Amino acid sequence: MSKQVLVLNASYEPLSLVSVRRAVVLLLRQKAELIDGTDKIIRSARHSMPVPLVIRLNRYVKLPHRRVPPTRTAIMLRDGHVCQYCGDTPGRSYLTVDHVIPRSRGGLEDWPNLVTACMGCNQKKGSNTPDEAMMSLARKPIEPSYVSLVLMSNPLAAARWEKLMGGDSVYQKQPL
Repeated sequence: MSKQVLVLNASYEPLSLVSVRRAVVLLLRQKAELIDGTDKIIRSARHSMPVPLVIRLNRYVKLPHRRVPPTRTAIMLRDGHVCQYCGDTPGRSYLTVDHVIPRSRGGLEDWPNLVTACMGCNQKKGSNTPDEAMMSLARKPIEPSYVSLVLMSNPLAAARWEKLMGGDSVYQKQPL
């Protein structure tokens, strides 16, 4: 059973991820409708419903533009848990966050300066720039949108949302 449910705005725009419990409460209070669920059923004395995977709010919620801080988890999610120097996928515990321009040279703690790197590449690069270490980045690091990170954090719900919108899921195939 998925632990998180994708919440869509009334306009079908992804808003956030909530717990299954919160999603069921929204459905029972008729503040949301079930868009997609799993094949498992939640039963109570009066109700039964599929375990929600994607729900849509009945009323449009206007939210301000949300920025995501560049945390270790968010950076690795953006980069798809892939070393941006060698393309290796050694697993989360063997990955580090590397400063493209080292902090010792004035590099900032922001999205364009932080990438996922395996331990070997991070040690090889050391306190050099990628050019000095003769290493290149797989792609230029950018600040992802809040919505793209929400979708990347739950690939199954993202795939269902993409299918609902009439396309193939790009969030399962490649990170932003």
